Amino acid sequence: MDRKTFIKTLVPLLTAGPLTLAAMKLQELNKMTAPLGKTQKMPVLFLGHGSPMNAIEENEFVTGFRNVAKDIPKPQAILCVSAHWETKGTFVTAMQNPPTIHDFGGFPRELFEVQYPAPGSPDLAKETKSLISKTKVGLDDKWGLDHGAWSVIKHLYPNADIPVIQMSIDYRQTPLYHYELAREIKSLREKGVLVIGSGNMVHNLRMVDWRRLNETFGFDWAMEANERMKSYILDGNHRELVNFRSQGKAFDLAIPTPEHYLPLLYALALQEKNEEIKLFNDKAVAGSLTMTSVKIGE
Repeated sequence: MDRKTFIKTLVPLLTAGPLTLAAMKLQELNKMTAPLGKTQKMPVLFLGHGSPMNAIEENEFVTGFRNVAKDIPKPQAILCVSAHWETKGTFVTAMQNPPTIHDFGGFPRELFEVQYPAPGSPDLAKETKSLISKTKVGLDDKWGLDHGAWSVIKHLYPNADIPVIQMSIDYRQTPLYHYELAREIKSLREKGVLVIGSGNMVHNLRMVDWRRLNETFGFDWAMEANERMKSYILDGNHRELVNFRSQGKAFDLAIPTPEHYLPLLYALALQEKNEEIKLFNDKAVAGSLTMTSVKIGE
């Protein structure tokens, strides 16, 4: 709720009689006022989302998603940057009830039946737009929540009771552009917003060993790239991660196209000096994908 809307809502209450005021639940008043003030600084997550089947399977990665949610404060809202929403320009979803998008094919019917009916937040979309000066941000009413968002968020918050918006990735822009754009939304962390980047650090579908889809192993180049990425992350060396096209053959194989890697940069851009970094779900699957995930802050 923005300040103007809040004032419009509050005025009738202030002019009402004591019986009317007494009848209003304190919990509802707190809900209205909470978004206006600062909150405890929320952590930031980068989640290696892997196969859409993780949405309905039980495995160690799903357990990792659930466990990280237990370690952080419950957010007032979520802003997700997913590898699966690339656009010409930058957009944020601004509808009240975002649809669950099944943006994949060839999977069991059970997966297509999954719905994640989390509400949206037009107010958060507008605030995000207002924070960004690097580019004009569009308010989108057509996209919704793609599987890069709902397939992981459903494990963090299965009750779908937290508002979720998505911010798109402008496919025309450089990695540095995305990193700098993300820095402009830092203040959302202090307003109860959990920012999630959803992709995969190593993501090369052309080199997946389809015979070993459920095995946790990585090709030599995949493990080399993943280890160097982790080293840069733990050292706070964002420069080398932004300049991933200058890191040699292992990185080139790990990141043949940038859309699954860029959400990592959105998350790292929000890191403050000396904030704790925790890695989890740190395994490779099917040879050429890594599920390595990152938690920034407490």
